[in-house]
Amino acid sequence: MDKPIIYFICTGNACRSQMAEGFGKVILGDNWTVMSGGIEAHGVNPHAVKAMQEVNIDISDQTSDKIDIDLLNKAKLVVTLCDHAEAHCPVVPNHVKKVHWGFEDPAGKDWSVFQKVRDQIGQRILQFKDTKQ
Repeated sequence: MDKPIIYFICTGNACRSQMAEGFGKVILGDNWTVMSGGIEAHGVNPHAVKAMQEVNIDISDQTSDKIDIDLLNKAKLVVTLCDHAEAHCPVVPNHVKKVHWGFEDPAGKDWSVFQKVRDQIGQRILQFKDTKQ
């Protein structure tokens, strides 16, 4: 049987959703197919790659992609990671659960913000693994 899909969405699929996909594959990968997308595709932010390398997760081969509607409709869970994505995410069918985990956009901010947001995303995914919420 195929694993259910968890689909992380942010504005540009550059930072937050990329880090969430990286953590998700490591933390949830035994039970979930983990994907990410964006309202737009801005390219993977090199600071996100570096931040994840600090916690020994390599996201350098991940791609920055716009939301795939077919994938969105097949997902079991869609997680928006910023207010913009929550407001602009396409409507999901009734069988797809959509939740919002808002995180600050680290793009263009100090390095410490990338580290803070990375850690918050990692902790939130661990919490989801433990609580299913």
